[in-house]
Amino acid sequence: MENKNNSIGCTVDSCKYHAKDTNYCTKNVIEVSACNSCAKTVDNTCCQSFEAK
Repeated sequence: MENKNNSIGCTVDSCKYHAKDTNYCTKNVIEVSACNSCAKTVDNTCCQSFEAK
């Protein structure tokens, strides 16, 4: 397993980059974008680095 990145929290354990034992990401960098044309709340953003396990 890759080391967790303490700078990127993540609770999506269905992602291949989830740090398994803890709620962190194992990637060095992630890409976050708006799900719609203009994000106004947290719910309007998406992790573009997500890959299913």
